[in-house]
Amino acid sequence: MTDNSIFQDKKAAYYTLGCKLNFAETSTLGQALKEAGVRTVRKGEQADICVVNTCSVTEVADRKCRQAINRLVKNHPDAFVVVTGCYAQLKPERIADIDGVNLVVGAEQKGEILALIEKHFAEAETQVLHTPMKEIRSFAPSCSRGDRTRYFLKVQDGCDYFCTYCTIPYARGRSRNGTIASLVEQAERVAAEGGKEIVITGVNIGDFGKTTGESFFDLVKALDAVEGIQRYRISSIEPNLLTDEIIDYVAQSRAFMPHFHIPLQSGCDEVLKLMHRRYDTALFANRIAHIKRVMPDAFIGVDVIVGTRGETEEYFDVAYRFLQGLDVTQLHVFSYSERPGTQALKIDHKVSPEEKHRRSQLLLNLSDEKTEAFYARHIGREATVLLEHPKPGQPFHGFTENYVRVEVADAPAHMDNQLVRVRMGEFNEDKTALKATII
Repeated sequence: MTDNSIFQDKKAAYYTLGCKLNFAETSTLGQALKEAGVRTVRKGEQADICVVNTCSVTEVADRKCRQAINRLVKNHPDAFVVVTGCYAQLKPERIADIDGVNLVVGAEQKGEILALIEKHFAEAETQVLHTPMKEIRSFAPSCSRGDRTRYFLKVQDGCDYFCTYCTIPYARGRSRNGTIASLVEQAERVAAEGGKEIVITGVNIGDFGKTTGESFFDLVKALDAVEGIQRYRISSIEPNLLTDEIIDYVAQSRAFMPHFHIPLQSGCDEVLKLMHRRYDTALFANRIAHIKRVMPDAFIGVDVIVGTRGETEEYFDVAYRFLQGLDVTQLHVFSYSERPGTQALKIDHKVSPEEKHRRSQLLLNLSDEKTEAFYARHIGREATVLLEHPKPGQPFHGFTENYVRVEVADAPAHMDNQLVRVRMGEFNEDKTALKATII
């Protein structure tokens, strides 16, 4: 930047929709604006700058984005409004038509938002900065925690898979990544700041290395060697990219936790083929069995989509029975949403909204059963928990190595971001955590 003066004594409001990656990127931008002299707006104040980081995974997400933009424009009528993220890349002109929006930033320009705000701050007309998907090549680094105890390290962006139901490759571009050396350096900075846990994020993190000739396994080993970081968690990783060597390494590593998040999307092979997924249920079941063989208490979260085009009632029943028999901990259930331009629109058999809801509820109930059973097995056990500062009036909470959420009522205030040994007791009232006491 050439001149930081426009940022001095300014106030900014931030609104993020969608995935952990979006939240990490917003937090990184917020930190950059803070260093330039901008503070976060307080309740009741008028912001000078508003940033909306959007999601476009479903039609509902699109609608929420528009609502969020309109709400910020109404609440901060004189603010410079910046919109970025997946919806901004896919529908830039739709956003530019919203009164009050000043700057629409696509995927290729995301890493330059600070300079772009500075450049266009005084302009009256809406500026739209958009790059076609095939020309998205840059990788904008991000490592931040925002208001959280855990840090989120972006290691990869974009996707080459083009599943029939998904617009993410069009919104984020092709798979690309930072270098292992640069990511290790970011992890070392987290350790220097006192951070203890890092969640590895990206769009398709198992595909890491496409632009640098490295591999995700190499990255895992390099990060494990960073002194000071005591915990890593691998966020969503495709089952065909979660290799046996990665699983075995996590099982014996110094800092990688027994915690996996693996997208399945459907437990029916016929539907997986319609989705153009790169595995079948046999491969997925093999991955789960391998994890449980070497890490019996590992937490395994699974993404599932219900009601995709082509998912007949018979296919759903097959998928339900497959999920019922899997030794996993939690299901993240999404109802299929038709996205313009996707190949799924060419598939016959459309599932009604009512049937999507029915199937979703069945899987959510199954998920609750599996999670409750997993938690119940840990009652009476000891574990190490990274404590996180609670909301006013709430007890400290945190997660064990294998992601069991616990509440610790007797933790003193200075224990925030501290690793402590606890003994886990019974469920809390709403069964979202186990009550625990410090040993």
